[in-house]
This record gives sequence, structure tokens and C-alpha cells, in this order.
Amino acid sequence: MDVTALREQFPILDRRVGDHPLVYLDSANTSQKPQVVVDAVADHYRLHNANVARAMHMLGAEATDAFEGARAKVAAFIGAGRPEEVVFTKNASEALNLAAHSLGAGLGPGDEVVISVMEHHSNIVPWQLLCERAGARLRWFDITGDGRLDLEKAEAEQLINERTRIVSLTWVSNVLGTRNPIADIAAKAHAVGARMVVDGSQAVPHQTTDVVALGADIVCFTAHKMCGPTGIGVLWGRYDLLAEMPPFLGGGEMIEVVEMERSTFAAPPHRFEAGTPPIAQAVGLGAAVDFLTGVGMDRIEAHEHELTAYALGKLTAIEGFTLLGPAEAIERGSAISFNLEGVHPHDVMQLLDSRGVAIRGGHHCARPLHRRLGHQSSTRASSYLYTTHGEIDALADALVFTRDYFAPKFRG
Repeated sequence: MDVTALREQFPILDRRVGDHPLVYLDSANTSQKPQVVVDAVADHYRLHNANVARAMHMLGAEATDAFEGARAKVAAFIGAGRPEEVVFTKNASEALNLAAHSLGAGLGPGDEVVISVMEHHSNIVPWQLLCERAGARLRWFDITGDGRLDLEKAEAEQLINERTRIVSLTWVSNVLGTRNPIADIAAKAHAVGARMVVDGSQAVPHQTTDVVALGADIVCFTAHKMCGPTGIGVLWGRYDLLAEMPPFLGGGEMIEVVEMERSTFAAPPHRFEAGTPPIAQAVGLGAAVDFLTGVGMDRIEAHEHELTAYALGKLTAIEGFTLLGPAEAIERGSAISFNLEGVHPHDVMQLLDSRGVAIRGGHHCARPLHRRLGHQSSTRASSYLYTTHGEIDALADALVFTRDYFAPKFRG
């Protein structure tokens, strides 16, 4: 993959921060957008703007075709059986809330929901709220010392059992980078009659995805981490399951017939898309899917794997550097979280920014995981298809500078 040529399609990567070139290493937070995505959104507003499904004029037909065309592109991109299995939401958080609300509608006392301690808050809080409403019990996978799911402990504790109704796990951790064995866990969940929900936000943008082969019942992800716009996410679900689930939000377009006494609801996916949807954002997501498909997801995955291995070797050689998560690029994503001895992550983030390196500091919406690891917070560097080896070198140099600035004992 010619990363230099690829970077030319991302105008923002030419920016400078003072005297330093921008080194963007916060793609797990949000990815940058290629010009084709920016143009697609602008052209929609400039030439085709109208509401979908309602307006019968030419612009309405064009907008509807573009919106539903984006749905078809996403379905093909993730290996869905049919476009109607793709529900557009505001973001992955809303998609996971939809799953918790609608999939969990029949839960009651004695039922159990299983998550893990490595989840993003968006895959913790909705299930907490569900269990509080239903009187169900929330349980979770622990992790091993190297940041993997503790499958042996889970087996010993019979974490997934005949009372389990839903298992919801991240595919790739946004902190540890750990890639979880979703297909194996889905098989265990299905063996006891439970549903499998997957937070794919850190996986779908980075690797070839086949939701059917994954064995999940629902997969959620978001556009803005995969070169698309903010304001739109995706819930994929098996059609027969979606057809059984009650609506999440009420309003226009999600209905079949409305009477004053009662209403009936549209078939999936529109049952879950109340009101005017994110039309221009869907057009942008469709353009992002075309862009990623053109580059090749296998090539993107191979580039990131090699780059992550390089970064792990480079960064772990720094004295005072503590890695959170797997130390080898095996079943691992590209997010690398760490701490520098004697330096708060917010100070690391600020000083790196002064040298043009954009990273994230904090608990990354995963506070329970940080508490489990014994860290108040951490610093995270995350790469993507446009990241270069030179940018990893710039990160390493900036970290050494920062460490020495705050901790004189490391100076020569």
C-alpha cells in the first residue's frame, strides 16, 4: 500500500502545529476524512438535498436513492444477508442503546446479561440501565495480566449459563487493542439460548468483516471511525431477530398505521429509524465505504498489523514506558495505551501536542478497565491506514522528550 499517495487524499494531514508537521495518532477517537467523503457530503447538500421517503419530487427521489444506496453499500461491506438488516442510528452508542432497549424488552428477575470489564462505557451503561429496569443481573468477564479475556475464570464461574439472555462484548478493545474471540463466545451464548451483541467500533474500520461468519446476532459500529462523517452509526442485526424486536424510538416513518388508540410499526430497518434520518451523513458513509473498499481492507489490515508491531517494539524500548495490553501484535488492534513514569497522561498529551503529535489522554470512556488495571488513566496512540513509520518515530521521540522534561532522573 502506497501510504504516501494515500495521504494526499486527506488534506488535513498537511497541516502544521506551529513549527511541527501534524502527526495524527488519535484515530481510535475519530478518523480523518478523505476528500471524496467531504465532496460527497457537500455535493449532496449542494445538488440533491431533500427529505427521504416522503417527497415525491425529483430531489426527494434522488435523496432517497442515495440514502438507501448507502445502506446497500454498508450491507455489502460487512457481509450482511440483505440491506434491510442495516439500521442507521446516530452513532454506535445509540445503536447499543437500541440493542439493550429492544433486545432486552422481555428480560426479568433471574435473567442475566454478560459483558466484560474492558468495555467502553457505551457497552456498559445501557446494560446497567436494562438490568435495573428488569431486575436482571449484570455479570462480566475479567481479564488476564496481559489484557486478554480470562476465559478460564469465566468457565470456572459458569459465566455463560442457562440464565444468560444476552452477551455483549467489544470485538477490539479501544484501550488494550485486544481482539476478542467473538465467534467462540457467540457459539457458547447460542448454546444456552442467549443472543450475542458485538461492539465493532474498533474492528469494522480496520479489518475485513463478515457478520454472518462472526456468529453475532447484532453488531454495532460508527461511521466517524472509518473515514466517514460524524452523526451516523450502524446497527446490523439478523433480519428475523430485528422483526421480533419492538421499536426503540417513536415518530414519523417508523410506523405502518397510526390511530389515536394504537399504532402498528414498519418492517425493519425503518421500524428503528424514527423521524428524519442522517441523510447527508449516510451519503458520506457510503462514500467512505467505497473509499475503503477501493484501498482494500486486507491491505489496510496488513499495513496496520505491521505498523503496530513496529510501534510496540519502538515504544516498549523507552525506559519508564508501561504498556497496557498485549505486547505483541497477535490478535490485536492498533490502539496502544500506556503510561510514562512520573508523568500524568494529560501532561503527556499537552506536551506532545506542542510538538505536533495528537494523541489522547484520560480513561478513554473505560474507567472500570483502568481501575481493574490499577491505573487512574492512560495515554493512547492509535494509528490507521494513513499512518507512517515516520510518525511512530516522531511519537517515540516526543515521548522521550516529555519523559525527560518531567522526570529529570532519566536525563543523561
